[in-house]
Amino acid sequence: MGQPAARDRAELLARLGLRRLRPDLLEEALTHASYLNENPSASSSNERLEFLGDAVLGLAVARLLYERFPTAGEGELTRIRAEIVRGSTLARAAGRLALGDFLILGRGEESAGGRTRDRNLAGALEAIIGAVYLDAGFAPARALVRRVLRPEIEQALREGVRVDAKSSLQHVVQARWHEPPEYVTVEDTAGAPDRRFVVEVRAAGRLLGRGEGRNKREAQQQAAREALAGLELSEKEGATCT
Repeated sequence: MGQPAARDRAELLARLGLRRLRPDLLEEALTHASYLNENPSASSSNERLEFLGDAVLGLAVARLLYERFPTAGEGELTRIRAEIVRGSTLARAAGRLALGDFLILGRGEESAGGRTRDRNLAGALEAIIGAVYLDAGFAPARALVRRVLRPEIEQALREGVRVDAKSSLQHVVQARWHEPPEYVTVEDTAGAPDRRFVVEVRAAGRLLGRGEGRNKREAQQQAAREALAGLELSEKEGATCT
Protein backbone atom coordinates (compact mmCIF):
# COMPACT_ATOMS: atom_id res chain seq x y z
CA MET A 1 0.00 0.00 0.00
CA GLY A 2 1.31 3.47 -0.86
CA GLN A 3 0.77 6.75 0.85
CA PRO A 4 -2.83 8.00 1.26
CA ALA A 5 -4.27 10.01 -1.62
CA ALA A 6 -4.63 13.75 -1.16
CA ARG A 7 -8.39 13.39 -0.71
CA ASP A 8 -7.84 10.78 1.99
CA ARG A 9 -5.39 13.05 3.80
CA ALA A 10 -7.93 15.88 3.72
CA GLU A 11 -10.57 13.58 5.17
CA LEU A 12 -8.27 12.50 7.99
CA LEU A 13 -7.29 16.07 8.79
CA ALA A 14 -10.97 16.98 8.97
CA ARG A 15 -11.61 14.13 11.41
CA LEU A 16 -8.70 15.33 13.53
CA GLY A 17 -9.97 18.91 13.45
CA LEU A 18 -6.75 20.12 11.79
CA ARG A 19 -6.60 22.74 9.05
CA ARG A 20 -3.23 21.57 7.84
CA LEU A 21 -0.31 19.32 8.59
CA ARG A 22 2.87 18.98 6.58
CA PRO A 23 2.28 16.09 4.14
CA ASP A 24 5.67 14.50 4.85
CA LEU A 25 4.99 14.47 8.59
CA LEU A 26 1.52 13.03 8.11
CA GLU A 27 2.85 10.28 5.87
CA GLU A 28 5.56 9.44 8.38
CA ALA A 29 3.05 9.38 11.24
CA LEU A 30 0.91 6.85 9.37
CA THR A 31 3.74 4.58 8.20
CA HIS A 32 4.12 1.37 10.19
CA ALA A 33 7.57 -0.24 10.49
CA SER A 34 6.30 -3.26 8.56
CA TYR A 35 6.02 -1.13 5.42
CA LEU A 36 9.71 -0.21 5.62
CA ASN A 37 10.65 -3.86 5.99
CA GLU A 38 8.99 -4.61 2.65
CA ASN A 39 9.88 -1.30 0.97
CA PRO A 40 13.50 -0.41 1.79
CA SER A 41 13.31 2.74 -0.32
CA ALA A 42 10.71 4.26 2.03
CA SER A 43 12.08 7.03 4.21
CA SER A 44 11.06 6.22 7.79
CA SER A 45 8.38 4.70 9.99
CA ASN A 46 6.31 6.43 12.66
CA GLU A 47 8.33 5.09 15.59
CA ARG A 48 10.33 8.29 16.21
CA LEU A 49 7.23 10.47 15.97
CA GLU A 50 5.46 8.06 18.31
CA PHE A 51 8.24 8.54 20.85
CA LEU A 52 7.91 12.29 20.62
CA GLY A 53 4.12 12.24 20.64
CA ASP A 54 4.06 10.10 23.77
CA ALA A 55 5.98 12.81 25.63
CA VAL A 56 3.80 15.62 24.25
CA LEU A 57 0.65 13.69 25.16
CA GLY A 58 1.87 13.09 28.69
CA LEU A 59 2.70 16.77 29.17
CA ALA A 60 -0.61 17.95 27.71
CA VAL A 61 -2.63 15.68 30.00
CA ALA A 62 -0.44 16.46 33.02
CA ARG A 63 -0.94 20.19 32.56
CA LEU A 64 -4.70 19.78 32.19
CA LEU A 65 -4.95 17.66 35.35
CA TYR A 66 -2.69 20.06 37.26
CA GLU A 67 -5.04 22.90 36.41
CA ARG A 68 -8.31 21.05 37.03
CA PHE A 69 -7.37 19.13 40.21
CA PRO A 70 -5.65 21.79 42.38
CA THR A 71 -5.91 19.75 45.58
CA ALA A 72 -4.94 16.32 44.19
CA GLY A 73 -1.61 14.83 45.20
CA GLU A 74 1.10 13.59 42.88
CA GLY A 75 0.07 9.96 43.18
CA GLU A 76 -3.56 10.63 42.29
CA LEU A 77 -2.57 12.86 39.36
CA THR A 78 -0.22 10.15 38.09
CA ARG A 79 -2.96 7.53 38.26
CA ILE A 80 -5.47 9.71 36.42
CA ARG A 81 -2.93 10.55 33.72
CA ALA A 82 -2.02 6.89 33.29
CA GLU A 83 -5.69 6.02 32.80
CA ILE A 84 -6.07 8.64 30.07
CA VAL A 85 -2.85 7.93 28.13
CA ARG A 86 -2.75 4.12 28.34
CA GLY A 87 -2.60 2.19 25.07
CA SER A 88 -6.15 0.83 25.12
CA THR A 89 -7.55 4.34 25.69
CA LEU A 90 -5.56 5.75 22.77
CA ALA A 91 -6.62 2.85 20.56
CA ARG A 92 -10.27 3.52 21.40
CA ALA A 93 -9.85 7.18 20.44
CA ALA A 94 -8.09 6.18 17.23
CA GLY A 95 -10.94 3.78 16.49
CA ARG A 96 -13.46 6.61 16.74
CA LEU A 97 -11.44 8.42 14.08
CA ALA A 98 -11.20 5.27 11.91
CA LEU A 99 -7.46 5.89 11.93
CA GLY A 100 -6.78 2.30 10.94
CA ASP A 101 -8.16 3.01 7.47
CA PHE A 102 -5.29 5.43 6.83
CA LEU A 103 -2.34 3.38 8.09
CA ILE A 104 0.45 2.53 5.66
CA LEU A 105 1.23 -1.12 6.38
CA GLY A 106 3.31 -3.89 4.94
CA ARG A 107 1.43 -6.74 3.27
CA GLY A 108 2.15 -9.13 6.12
CA GLU A 109 0.88 -6.75 8.79
CA GLU A 110 -2.13 -5.91 6.64
CA SER A 111 -3.11 -9.57 6.25
CA ALA A 112 -2.60 -10.14 9.99
CA GLY A 113 -5.25 -7.57 10.88
CA GLY A 114 -2.86 -4.72 11.58
CA ARG A 115 -5.46 -2.04 10.91
CA THR A 116 -7.39 -2.99 14.03
CA ARG A 117 -4.52 -3.79 16.39
CA ASP A 118 -4.54 -1.60 19.49
CA ARG A 119 -0.76 -1.23 19.40
CA ASN A 120 -0.77 0.10 15.84
CA LEU A 121 -3.68 2.45 16.44
CA ALA A 122 -2.28 3.88 19.66
CA GLY A 123 1.16 4.30 18.12
CA ALA A 124 -0.19 6.10 15.06
CA LEU A 125 -2.23 8.49 17.21
CA GLU A 126 0.82 9.33 19.31
CA ALA A 127 2.82 9.83 16.11
CA ILE A 128 0.23 12.27 14.77
CA ILE A 129 0.40 14.22 18.03
CA GLY A 130 4.17 14.33 17.63
CA ALA A 131 3.82 15.48 14.01
CA VAL A 132 1.47 18.31 14.98
CA TYR A 133 3.90 19.39 17.68
CA LEU A 134 6.79 19.53 15.18
CA ASP A 135 4.73 21.35 12.58
CA ALA A 136 2.83 23.85 14.73
CA GLY A 137 4.07 23.73 18.33
CA PHE A 138 2.71 22.67 21.70
CA ALA A 139 -0.54 24.65 21.79
CA PRO A 140 -2.06 23.03 18.65
CA ALA A 141 -0.82 19.60 19.80
CA ARG A 142 -2.43 20.13 23.21
CA ALA A 143 -5.68 21.20 21.52
CA LEU A 144 -5.58 18.03 19.40
CA VAL A 145 -5.13 15.89 22.52
CA ARG A 146 -8.12 17.54 24.17
CA ARG A 147 -10.28 17.01 21.06
CA VAL A 148 -9.52 13.38 20.32
CA LEU A 149 -9.52 12.28 23.97
CA ARG A 150 -12.44 14.44 25.08
CA PRO A 151 -14.69 11.56 26.31
CA GLU A 152 -11.89 10.03 28.39
CA ILE A 153 -10.75 13.40 29.74
CA GLU A 154 -14.29 14.43 30.65
CA GLN A 155 -14.84 11.16 32.49
CA ALA A 156 -11.61 11.64 34.44
CA LEU A 157 -12.53 15.21 35.32
CA ARG A 158 -16.02 14.15 36.35
CA GLU A 159 -15.20 11.04 38.35
CA GLY A 160 -11.45 10.91 38.91
CA VAL A 161 -9.72 7.54 39.10
CA ARG A 162 -9.54 5.74 42.40
CA VAL A 163 -8.29 2.20 41.94
CA ASP A 164 -6.19 -0.26 43.90
CA ALA A 165 -2.42 -0.56 43.59
CA LYS A 166 -2.48 -3.42 41.05
CA SER A 167 -4.88 -1.53 38.77
CA SER A 168 -2.84 1.65 39.11
CA LEU A 169 0.37 -0.16 38.23
CA GLN A 170 -1.34 -1.81 35.27
CA HIS A 171 -2.23 1.60 33.87
CA VAL A 172 1.21 3.10 34.49
CA VAL A 173 3.09 0.16 32.97
CA GLN A 174 0.77 -0.02 29.95
CA ALA A 175 1.27 3.68 29.32
CA ARG A 176 5.06 3.48 29.63
CA TRP A 177 5.92 0.13 28.00
CA HIS A 178 2.70 -0.93 26.23
CA GLU A 179 2.64 -4.26 28.04
CA PRO A 180 1.06 -5.52 31.28
CA PRO A 181 3.11 -6.12 34.43
CA GLU A 182 3.91 -9.73 35.31
CA TYR A 183 3.52 -11.08 38.86
CA VAL A 184 5.72 -14.04 39.82
CA THR A 185 5.41 -15.94 43.09
CA VAL A 186 9.00 -16.54 44.23
CA GLU A 187 8.20 -18.03 47.63
CA ASP A 188 5.23 -19.96 49.01
CA THR A 189 5.62 -21.55 52.43
CA ALA A 190 2.82 -24.08 51.91
CA GLY A 191 2.17 -26.24 54.95
CA ALA A 192 3.78 -23.82 57.39
CA PRO A 193 1.68 -22.62 60.36
CA ASP A 194 1.96 -19.05 59.12
CA ARG A 195 1.84 -19.43 55.36
CA ARG A 196 3.68 -16.62 53.56
CA PHE A 197 3.78 -15.56 49.91
CA VAL A 198 6.54 -13.51 48.31
CA VAL A 199 5.73 -12.00 44.92
CA GLU A 200 7.83 -10.02 42.46
CA VAL A 201 6.35 -7.78 39.76
CA ARG A 202 8.27 -7.21 36.52
CA ALA A 203 7.83 -5.31 33.27
CA ALA A 204 10.05 -4.62 30.26
CA GLY A 205 12.59 -7.12 31.59
CA ARG A 206 13.12 -5.35 34.90
CA LEU A 207 12.16 -5.94 38.51
CA LEU A 208 9.79 -3.20 39.66
CA GLY A 209 8.72 -4.33 43.11
CA ARG A 210 8.59 -7.13 45.67
CA GLY A 211 5.92 -7.83 48.26
CA GLU A 212 5.00 -10.25 51.04
CA GLY A 213 1.63 -11.31 52.38
CA ARG A 214 -0.45 -14.00 54.02
CA ASN A 215 -2.05 -14.69 50.67
CA LYS A 216 -1.10 -14.14 47.05
CA ARG A 217 -3.38 -11.14 46.58
CA GLU A 218 -1.93 -9.33 49.57
CA ALA A 219 1.61 -9.99 48.33
CA GLN A 220 0.75 -8.77 44.83
CA GLN A 221 -0.77 -5.56 46.18
CA GLN A 222 2.34 -4.90 48.27
CA ALA A 223 4.58 -5.53 45.26
CA ALA A 224 2.45 -3.17 43.18
CA ARG A 225 2.66 -0.42 45.82
CA GLU A 226 6.44 -0.75 45.95
CA ALA A 227 6.61 -0.64 42.14
CA LEU A 228 4.44 2.49 41.96
CA ALA A 229 6.57 4.24 44.56
CA GLY A 230 9.74 3.35 42.66
CA LEU A 231 8.37 4.51 39.32
CA GLU A 232 7.15 7.81 40.78
CA LEU A 233 10.56 8.37 42.38
CA SER A 234 12.45 7.63 39.16
CA GLU A 235 10.14 9.97 37.24
CA LYS A 236 10.72 12.73 39.79
CA GLU A 237 14.49 12.20 39.69
CA GLY A 238 14.44 12.24 35.89
CA ALA A 239 12.55 15.52 35.89
CA THR A 240 15.07 16.95 38.37
CA CYS A 241 18.02 15.91 36.20
CA THR A 242 16.55 17.64 33.16
